[in-house]
Amino acid sequence: MNDRYDAGYGDDQYELVGYDEFGQPVYRQVPPRQVPQQPYDPYGQQEQPAHQPQGQQGYGYDPYATEGRQQSPAYDPYDTGQQPPTPGYDPYGTGQQPRTPAYDPYGTGQQAPVGHDPYGAAPQAPYDPYGQAAPGGQQPRAERSRVAEQTAYIPQQSGPVETEPDTDADTDADRRAGTAADGRGASDTSGEPQPGYETQQFAFVEEPDGDSEDVIDWLNFTENRTERREEAKRRARSRVVALAVVLALVAAGGVGYLWYAGKLPGLSSSSESGTGTTTSTAAQKRDVVVVHLHNTAGGGTSTVLLVDNTTTKQAATVLLPNSLVVTDDDGTTTTLAKSVDDDGSAGTRDALDTVLGTQIEGTWRLDTPYLQNLVDLVGNIEIDTDTTVPDPGAKKGAAPLVTKGESQTLSGKTAVAYATYRAAGEAQNAQLQRFGQVMQGVLRKVSSDAQGATVTVQTLAQILDPSLTDKDLGSFLAKLADLAKGGDYKTALLPVQTDGTLNAEASASVVKDVLGGAAKSPDKDAAVSVSVQNASGTKANTEDARVVLLNGGFTFLEAATPSNTKAASQVLYSDAADKENAVEVAKTLGLDDGAVKKGTVAANADVAVVLGEDYEPSSAGSAG
Repeated sequence: MNDRYDAGYGDDQYELVGYDEFGQPVYRQVPPRQVPQQPYDPYGQQEQPAHQPQGQQGYGYDPYATEGRQQSPAYDPYDTGQQPPTPGYDPYGTGQQPRTPAYDPYGTGQQAPVGHDPYGAAPQAPYDPYGQAAPGGQQPRAERSRVAEQTAYIPQQSGPVETEPDTDADTDADRRAGTAADGRGASDTSGEPQPGYETQQFAFVEEPDGDSEDVIDWLNFTENRTERREEAKRRARSRVVALAVVLALVAAGGVGYLWYAGKLPGLSSSSESGTGTTTSTAAQKRDVVVVHLHNTAGGGTSTVLLVDNTTTKQAATVLLPNSLVVTDDDGTTTTLAKSVDDDGSAGTRDALDTVLGTQIEGTWRLDTPYLQNLVDLVGNIEIDTDTTVPDPGAKKGAAPLVTKGESQTLSGKTAVAYATYRAAGEAQNAQLQRFGQVMQGVLRKVSSDAQGATVTVQTLAQILDPSLTDKDLGSFLAKLADLAKGGDYKTALLPVQTDGTLNAEASASVVKDVLGGAAKSPDKDAAVSVSVQNASGTKANTEDARVVLLNGGFTFLEAATPSNTKAASQVLYSDAADKENAVEVAKTLGLDDGAVKKGTVAANADVAVVLGEDYEPSSAGSAG
């Protein structure tokens, strides 16, 4: 298959005229060469051209002649012996003939003008293969249009694009063509050929640029879509980074808050720092008030600590058993219950500070009638009761004052009954925990406004301890009420050993974490240790004796329970120096002096007591 730009297609001859805007060659058809007719020489004279080289025959040009071939002379009808001038050879195919002497058939010696026809034919203009006008004239517009059409059209290429005629362009082309023709004519007068190309020799083919615009549009579309994808990726990465930063900040803030509030899992607030400095719990700010509940009807007291941790925004009620051993003003050991009765509020407050390592700010003595009025003022309370409390003044089979169950509503009277109730043979800690429930229920109903809580305290018309004013107590209760309503309140029982002392490890969860103090029980050697063996057959007698002895300032040691009971109680001593201590123990337990005897005593005790069936629990022990 031939290339459409192949100029050798067919028999027609084409020549290169230039290149289009895409760099492809443009050809045009070469017009057929016209050989001018030689004028007739009737005399047969032959004249050699002046420019013919020496020895060259004056024969006509034979394009098919080969070297050494004899050419026949031109016909001379007049037998003049002269040959007509042969046209000169044009090796570049420009169509211009060299200047040769014109043929003179009559031998006049005058040269006829170029193109002269001796027979009167009209003179012909010299052949111009490029369609240029003769010297001194201009080529007609129709001729130029014909040449331009032949120049622009090639059989192997698509035809020229038909466009609207441009009058201005035609005018410019005519002006340029005329100028070129005038210049060429002026050159011809000099008798020298003027080689070179004119503007009319080139034709520029303009191809429609619709395809190129489509390509540009497609490239722009592809580039824009790629940029949009890259921009979307950048935005997605920016969002991921921003989200990661926000999550990191939220996590850091949450961890910081939990650490500040002491709620961070796995991190104990009581743990010491790596440098061995003060624990973090000790650095926290706490407000502590001690409350003593005095049972005016049945006797006995119950003691709790109200704690407001202003650093962690946590509050708690710490229950203090009556058996807790403390040191009184003169340095002797005693129990908490006995200290409340004997030393008063100030002495007991100081004794608790020594044992627990706290700083109690004030004492609130709350007698049972005032507790009843307080519950009524706040509008009853709701708590989960753990036992049924009978009505002591009612007949047998009457409805109880308090029923065991969840969310029981208690009035002032029933709240006091539940807070002071202790079943037969039941430990004092059970009654202490019921009092703690009532206190927390009251705090949930007290106003969270300091002024409102102060009005409630003032309405009680209670004579307060000098260490605590009604405004201070009202403001303190309002803070606790706010925490209790928000669920940031708890109740904890201080673990006390059977001898009334504190174990540092066992009590750390309350003393260090809640109170921020340190347990420091009195020296055991400071009090007489008493070993108690219950042979009365009544289990509750052991607890009663323990409370009585601790209240008397003795150290209680529980011995194993024998398999058989005994009728009479005994108080034994092994060393004569301990006889006086044995007599004091017998009086404390309500036994006769005849029960004191010399006998075998355990190595860890100074005096041994055997409770028999004749032992009667004391009122002090039952109330404790």
